Amino acid sequence: MSTLYRKYRPQNFEEVVGQNHIKITLTHEIEAEKIAHAYLFCGPRAVGKTTLARVFAKSVNCLDRKDGTYESCGKCSNCLEINEAKSIDLIEIDAASHTGVDNVRENIINASRVTPTKSKYKVFIIDEVHMLSISAFNALLKIIEEPPQHVIFILCTTEIHKVPSTIISRCQRFDFKKINILDMVTKLNYIAQKEGLDIDKKVLESIARKSDGYMRDAESLFGQIISVSGSKKITQEDAELIVPGNTYEEAVSLIEFISSKDVANSITLINKLLDDGINLKNFLDDLIEVLRKLMFVKVSPSLDTKIGTELVENLEQKISKISKNIELNQIINSIEQFSDAKLKIKNSFIVQLPLEVAVIKICTTQTFQSNQFEKTKTVTATAPVLEPKKVIADQVDSPVVEKTINSSVDISLEEVNSRWNEVLAQVKKINHSLVFVIQASKPIEIAGSILKLSTKYKFHKDRIEDISIRALIEKVLHDVFGHKLAVEVTVDDQFVSQVVEVKKNEDTIVEETSQKNNNEEEGKNGNMMNNLLKNFGGKIVNT
Repeated sequence: MSTLYRKYRPQNFEEVVGQNHIKITLTHEIEAEKIAHAYLFCGPRAVGKTTLARVFAKSVNCLDRKDGTYESCGKCSNCLEINEAKSIDLIEIDAASHTGVDNVRENIINASRVTPTKSKYKVFIIDEVHMLSISAFNALLKIIEEPPQHVIFILCTTEIHKVPSTIISRCQRFDFKKINILDMVTKLNYIAQKEGLDIDKKVLESIARKSDGYMRDAESLFGQIISVSGSKKITQEDAELIVPGNTYEEAVSLIEFISSKDVANSITLINKLLDDGINLKNFLDDLIEVLRKLMFVKVSPSLDTKIGTELVENLEQKISKISKNIELNQIINSIEQFSDAKLKIKNSFIVQLPLEVAVIKICTTQTFQSNQFEKTKTVTATAPVLEPKKVIADQVDSPVVEKTINSSVDISLEEVNSRWNEVLAQVKKINHSLVFVIQASKPIEIAGSILKLSTKYKFHKDRIEDISIRALIEKVLHDVFGHKLAVEVTVDDQFVSQVVEVKKNEDTIVEETSQKNNNEEEGKNGNMMNNLLKNFGGKIVNT
């Protein structure tokens, strides 16, 4: 029996998991017949670099692929030969075992001078290209600078810093990223269905999380669990023999109770975990990890996107909701209390007692913001008070306020486009895979309360028009623009999507979101200081 990662290796672009930003660019090039002569695929191991190189080679050499399309037929002689690794026009070279200049001259330079036998292109896939010697790179540079028209080079590497800049500058570079948990679970679930397995989704999530974004590792672990189980029904107990379970869901539940200062339910949950045989030290590890993620969400969403722990979609939504009801200093206090509790558990005669005490301290300690509010409230009560009703009435009658209220009803298309990055950032926090679909679409018109989007592909239109997806997008639009906007999608064959590198897009979103957070924080602090000076008098002195 072949291993799962070989048996279910993607054979076309649709089957490739993740890397949407790369797939979009490559498929557009194939459709337009604007193929580059050299590509550089770089990124961590086991994320699809070589697989996508083979899929690309198959598409450009497919004999039955129609004009204006990008997927290979999978049935012609060229496709079948590539699937079976028998094509003489697709040359795969392992640079780790062919490091010398002689190998480059013999296997690449000489072979490239020979025209393809029956394909349009002769494709060279050089894996682990960073292992080549300096002299080998110099020899390769010459052929990449002036390649024959029938040759395509695809260089794959996990260590881009070891590749000479002269090589990098002559290639189209694509940076592969780790695969998110949702996409990995989807692929594992597909394999389970094909294998006729009955398996809990939580098991698949634990496999995906354990694999840390590496698809091949996830498929290997899945294969081990299938072997250990020995049956078509795989239980949580079977999976835990290979992959230890996690308690992220219980950790999120405890944080929900803490954010609402529900001591009773918090302690009940802790004791239930102990009764279920959960190791409280492991639970605290997961709890602190989730709190760390929540801290990043409060400080800046960009931190969570880059280094925060990735959770499944329903837990990400819960974290986003909790972040609105909890203060940053309360999160920091929780991390400190639970870290101390973990150290005390070892010597405690009641195992759960340090954790219970930590929960009580967190829930009964007032936050800094609450204390400041109470102090301000007390001081204001003793000071001369303005007539709030009169002030409000005057403000309502003011033509300036009336103008502001009226002007906020209409939203222009220019405003939507200028703040579209904010929409992408909010969508990504809730659904990682959906953001690529929206990036491949663009706002084209606002008619009343309807925002019309245009996209090139029908499957993008179908995805957005799904009831749950449409509701999600419309909620985000309401959060960003403050008005209810309905979404309509049209398919336009002449649509030209603006393909932007994800990193660049993320940096833009990060900068805008961080600036917004900073402005809000400065506004809060400024208002508080003004109130204190107004009530007590005095002035600010620089020291």
